[in-house]
Amino acid sequence: MHYALAPRTFLFSHYFYTGLRIATGIVGLTFLTYALADLPTAIAVAMGALCTSLMDMPSPLRHKFNEMLAGVLLCSVVALLVSLSSQVEWLLLSMIVLVSFLASMMVVYGRKAMPLQFAALFVMMLSSEAPSTPLQALRHGALFFAGGAGYMAYAMLVVWRLQRRLKQQVLAEALYELAVYTSIKAGCYDMANSLPAQMEKLVREQSVLAERQQASRDLILRGRATAGEAILVQVHYAMFDLYEVVLATHTDYVLLREHFREGPILPLLGDLIGKAARDIEAVAYAMTRDQPSRPTIDYRHELQALDAVLGGLPSGAGEDFDAQAALRATVNKIGEVIAMIARLHDASRAPYGALPMVPQSDLTPFLTQQRYSLGILLANLRWSSPVFRFALRVAMAISVGLVSSRWLPYSSHGYWTALTIAVILKPSFSLTRQRRADRLIGTLIGCMITAVILHFVHSPALLIGVLFVATAAAPAFLSIKYRYTAIAASVQALLLIGLTVPHGGSGISERLLDTLLGTLIATFFSYVLPSWEYQNLPRLVGAVLDANRKYIDAAADLLLKRSGDDVHYRVSRKRFMDSLATLSAALGRMLDEPTAKQRAPSDLNRFTVQNYLLVAHIAALRLLLQRYAEHLPAAEVEAALERVFAEVRVSLGSAPAPAAAEAPERSTWIAQWPGWAPLQRRLRLLQRDAAQVADSSAAIDAVLTRK
Repeated sequence: MHYALAPRTFLFSHYFYTGLRIATGIVGLTFLTYALADLPTAIAVAMGALCTSLMDMPSPLRHKFNEMLAGVLLCSVVALLVSLSSQVEWLLLSMIVLVSFLASMMVVYGRKAMPLQFAALFVMMLSSEAPSTPLQALRHGALFFAGGAGYMAYAMLVVWRLQRRLKQQVLAEALYELAVYTSIKAGCYDMANSLPAQMEKLVREQSVLAERQQASRDLILRGRATAGEAILVQVHYAMFDLYEVVLATHTDYVLLREHFREGPILPLLGDLIGKAARDIEAVAYAMTRDQPSRPTIDYRHELQALDAVLGGLPSGAGEDFDAQAALRATVNKIGEVIAMIARLHDASRAPYGALPMVPQSDLTPFLTQQRYSLGILLANLRWSSPVFRFALRVAMAISVGLVSSRWLPYSSHGYWTALTIAVILKPSFSLTRQRRADRLIGTLIGCMITAVILHFVHSPALLIGVLFVATAAAPAFLSIKYRYTAIAASVQALLLIGLTVPHGGSGISERLLDTLLGTLIATFFSYVLPSWEYQNLPRLVGAVLDANRKYIDAAADLLLKRSGDDVHYRVSRKRFMDSLATLSAALGRMLDEPTAKQRAPSDLNRFTVQNYLLVAHIAALRLLLQRYAEHLPAAEVEAALERVFAEVRVSLGSAPAPAAAEAPERSTWIAQWPGWAPLQRRLRLLQRDAAQVADSSAAIDAVLTRK
């Protein structure tokens, strides 16, 4: 079960808090308006608040203000224009097509703009239902704006007052994902698990972890932290230090599984990493409760058992020596992970020194920037743009949905059919496919639940209580279990209809039929003007290779001490991991598409994993040089690093092959430096995986260019 779905953690998560905040704001505004005016006025205000609430997601205060203000203004304009057009059928249909297209074009600004796109479509559908005079349309637009502005003021005030709590929750979520990531690594030591499948899971989870870590950066590092947020800053930096150590611990699975498949070694390693994952989760759990975290997990039994096994290993040579060296390196890294987790616990209890503050200008590459340039939109107004074709697809589908709903034998609400289409039809085929099933099943369950509620519950107070719960649940599960959101949204809408315009049982069955119609139309249009993922693969693979080359250059500068600090290295690594996450997400979406539209999936998997291993090798090299810094033979180490990085650059196509050079002369005592053998081994692995990255890239290119 996802950690956010477990009752133990859900009730303290930002998902629950967001749902509760949204429900309180919408229902509160509705009741306040109803107390001062009539029911139609209250409903119009409620719709404005509901549409604005779609933009009420965790984000920095300035970003939240901009996003919600854009939602209020855009949706109010849409409500006004559609209402003004409602008396003339051809004008209304033209306006619906135009709004559907322009709203869907907004997804060029990324995932953050998708709620705004849906909000615009939602208010368009609601405003198209009843013909209005110009005066009624102006009143409708004004009430909608009042509801949106009122909710925005409420939400900004609540978030401003509770921003520390929100930061805690988002930071805790990043820690939970780090725990999940670490537990997947524990599974790599289990011989019952397929290692390639486990590595694929690891890479997929890396994408999710990167997203959660970015949310933590955006909230905690933006602006100057207050004294009350000192612990959050400490924990945030300790989390990233721990992540770097954890990242370096998964490069030797093949060798360890080959040589130690029998005996207690692999289970002991898996148990240690599994305990580390639970230990990280304990810190996250304490963080959500605003409590200090104290270690409760004892690693001594496993560590003592490993020490005994290591002490009893016979002297090896060749591959046996490499396997034993890899085992000792792994145990050392796990020891460092345990030490870093202890530091994480310490960081959660009290400020222990000056905050590691960095000027905001230096943090800019690490923080999400809002870029809503008109030029980006205009640049995508071309046939080759996937977003342009998606916008056309949505406009056509919604138009067909509204027209076809009028042919139904009952008094259909076209907006319900169109709403289903807007929910299901997404830029990617895979997300459309997922939403289709969730929406259909969720609506069916929601209709059944509502029918039972309306049959047995007749008290308006109780019905309003259920409505409040549904209104809270819909946004709470939006990004973690959309099927639950679909259930809650159906209950919410049907109860609202039942409270305002009672229909009896037929209303529920009609909504179900409307949903089925919308699902069929959305399914058909998912194949119209499609943008298959393989079409973007050359660009995404090229972006990964380019980011990889820059990362290798930054790593070489850092390890060879040509750079004064690690900021450039960290920025390059972040951009490299972001490009890998984008490619991994595209690969996942492609695997949900028809088999005929899939290209080189195994090569892409291998390419992604091998690039990911390069990051792990660099992290391991950095830790190794820190661990064996005493008596380090600088000249020999630098020569070895220079030689290997030059060969890696050749493999990745960023430098020509160097002229053959004589091997550097070794110092007589270099073999006595304990870090020399593991350094040589790590460099060999780095060379090997860089060459395999190049081979996988060539294989992918051959498939994608094949006619």
